[in-house]
Amino acid sequence: MQPAADVVYRDLDASQALNDIISKKLEKLSRFSHHIQRSRVVLDSPHKHKHKGKRYRASIELDLKGAPVTVSQDDTSIHIAVREAFNAAERKLKEMAARRRSARHQPEPADTDQPD
Repeated sequence: MQPAADVVYRDLDASQALNDIISKKLEKLSRFSHHIQRSRVVLDSPHKHKHKGKRYRASIELDLKGAPVTVSQDDTSIHIAVREAFNAAERKLKEMAARRRSARHQPEPADTDQPD
């Protein structure tokens, strides 16, 4: 199932190239978790530091069944920020899937209340 994706640009001009990259990355994330119901990507330029240069932030919010996942990354390039944010989201989804699998395959505790 392809999750509904919202891409929001704040203090930036919308870019079709970024939209294409984001849709491909979201499609890749949906392979790691079938529980994604909705996704939202926010791209903005929050920092106004004159000495540090222009910074960009890419934030990803994934609504999953059970627990939402939120990741954000800052960088001097919006493309790198998007890439790193999606890499972090992929790591989180893989970690959650591994926890879910390991919890499912835990051996049942032995009955210790046996009479002597």
